[in-house]
Amino acid sequence: MTSASREKRWLRGKRRWAMLGGARMPSAARATTVYTADGKQLARLYRENRTWVRAGRIASSVKDALVATEDRRFYEHGGVDLRRVAGAAWSTLRGDREGASTITMQLARNLYPKKIGRARALRRKTKEMLTAIKMERQYAKREILEMYLNTVAFGYNAFGIEAAAQTYFGARAARLGPAQAALLVGMLKGPSRYNPVRHPERACERRNVVLRQMAKYSFLEKGRAERLQQQPLDLDLHLPGSSSDLAPHFAQHVRARLQGWADTSGYDLYADGLRVHTTLDSRLQRLARRAVAEETAGLQAVAGYEWSRADPDLLSEKTDAYERARQNDRFEPFAHFWQERRDLVRRYVRRTPRYRRLIRQGATPDSALHRLTKDAAFMDSLRTARTRLEAGLVSIEPGTGYVKTWVGGRDFERDQYDHVALARRQPGSTFKPFVYAAAVDEGYAPGDRIRDVVRTYRFAGGERWRPRNAHGSSGRRMALRDGLAYSVNTVTAKLMAEVGPSAVARTARRLGVRSELDAVPSLALGTSPVSLLELTSAYATLANNGRRHPPVTITRIEDADGEVIARFAPDAREALNPYTAYATLDMMRGVIGRGTGSRIRWQWDLGEYDLAGKTGTTQRSADGWFLLMHPQLVTGAWVGFNDQNLTFRSDFWGQGGHNALALVGSFYRRITDAPSFNLSERRFRRPPGYREPEPHFTSADSMSAPPNPLYDRERYAHARSGVRADSMRKQSSGEDRSLRPAPVQLQRDTSARGGRNVEAHFRRRAGQR
Repeated sequence: MTSASREKRWLRGKRRWAMLGGARMPSAARATTVYTADGKQLARLYRENRTWVRAGRIASSVKDALVATEDRRFYEHGGVDLRRVAGAAWSTLRGDREGASTITMQLARNLYPKKIGRARALRRKTKEMLTAIKMERQYAKREILEMYLNTVAFGYNAFGIEAAAQTYFGARAARLGPAQAALLVGMLKGPSRYNPVRHPERACERRNVVLRQMAKYSFLEKGRAERLQQQPLDLDLHLPGSSSDLAPHFAQHVRARLQGWADTSGYDLYADGLRVHTTLDSRLQRLARRAVAEETAGLQAVAGYEWSRADPDLLSEKTDAYERARQNDRFEPFAHFWQERRDLVRRYVRRTPRYRRLIRQGATPDSALHRLTKDAAFMDSLRTARTRLEAGLVSIEPGTGYVKTWVGGRDFERDQYDHVALARRQPGSTFKPFVYAAAVDEGYAPGDRIRDVVRTYRFAGGERWRPRNAHGSSGRRMALRDGLAYSVNTVTAKLMAEVGPSAVARTARRLGVRSELDAVPSLALGTSPVSLLELTSAYATLANNGRRHPPVTITRIEDADGEVIARFAPDAREALNPYTAYATLDMMRGVIGRGTGSRIRWQWDLGEYDLAGKTGTTQRSADGWFLLMHPQLVTGAWVGFNDQNLTFRSDFWGQGGHNALALVGSFYRRITDAPSFNLSERRFRRPPGYREPEPHFTSADSMSAPPNPLYDRERYAHARSGVRADSMRKQSSGEDRSLRPAPVQLQRDTSARGGRNVEAHFRRRAGQR
């Protein structure tokens, strides 16, 4: 008989007989278990940490220890041991109180504490005996032991022998040895009093009492029992928690989604023993966590160095140099920041719970502030927390929408805030692909040219917008593909003016951006905050030829018996014409091939893969972004400080192409090095009829100067001498759109023409080559 069938029989028994005036036998609450896609336990959700195991999965040493200590004639009586009752009564008359409860009587008392009670009275003991007799008639001895060992408490919110084995020894109940079993059974006399963590000597003495009882009643050889009594407790403590350390932010997100489902479906998430299967890949998640931990440690050293002095000179283009300098105490991290921003120090102190507590206790604001700023330990902790660099990384399978990795922060214990789904920051230039996608949908082609000059845009209300490039403008005409590859603000702004902010906002929403977007010209440069999850999801849509799968985290839910009660299939729809999506992706290949994201290939040795992506940096380098698209996996990363008063100070390290890119590069390099995972070398799928265009070359006269002098000069020299086009050039009537005067009203909506005859447009062009 299986564990599930035993529980069913127990539940049928509840309905077949009433006990003590109509009370029914209660069922034990069971935790919900969350699993990764490859079957690893990810989290447990419970009020009581309990995993029900059948009697056959409990080590015989546990049952022997229990019987030898609590009820040595358990297999002989029918629920009440009359010989023990008589002996206990005689001892009580002599003034030496002695218990007479059998295992079955203890189970009855544990299951019905309100009906039976705890008072030392004859009436209570009579109820307990009658209930035990009824249970013995209903269940076999094996089932009573199973119920008992699955319902008793062992401390640390561990209920049942399986949870106890996991908590104290990191083992399954089936693998407990005699010494371990004796320790746990000994704790039943008083879980707090015999807690082996807090009272190891007392727990050891109690364990040895149980071992001697096992030997006395022939459950254990006397010699072995004596040897086991000499052994240390040998604990392997695993305190129960709702989440494992594999993906705590992801588990938190899943729990929130499950709670909504349970509320509408009639299930108790914390008591029904559900089994939840998610999309997360534990192998990829471990690689992602290591990449984030290693790279952010180096970037933390960089930020500490840059804020340790008035002049943030570039020490190196590698984080190793900064970490070595920190280890050798060559600088005091953030010393200049704290010296120059004393106003922030006072503001930070006033936001702490300790400051508020002092105020509640009657301290004046000035005295509380003075007291805390003089507390060296407090100030050190405050400075460490405030200057901690944060990060987020998430990966999505574009063909399904399955979320495969989710690193919501550097350390869940220090910062539970999820930087994947909850944090919303300005995306900077990572928003630009949506501008280019909207333009392609309007009929623009990657080969169309816009002059790289600073323009002033005027719109209703008299406001002006004059976007500039970080490293100046060339004044030359630039192909759209190059404008995106080199992340040129002036070209993107002009394109936004031509297409219209409303069309761009709608394109972003169709692709997967769900945050509120301000349909204003500056949206082109990523001024509306978004989350990393929705931005990565939108890029996954582009990588999937415009077919959108919303991010999927849960695939199915099973009940305690393993029956599937809910499935969550990907909901796919066409968000963007596949020809528009592929042309946009093709332009984004240039970002990786020769533009702002080219470091991903030569630094992280990813040259043989078909990759596309985009870098992003916001004002004052407050946010660094990088998104990488591979046919099999799309990954996004964000790097920054929770407090935006802190940023990287150098132009080099402040760029997303140098900070966030390092997280993604390290992650993909680990994937390619891992024997258990094969990163496909296949290319992005082209839509039917979209033929590879013939190569053409951009002349040096129309090629702009590189917008960023930190780009690899050798690679750029090769580009100036002639580069292969990444996509098709649009045939035009000869009119130069870049020479049109800036529009007076930028709020016009041209998106109604979006997608018009796009498929025919690309098929016709391919045929004309």
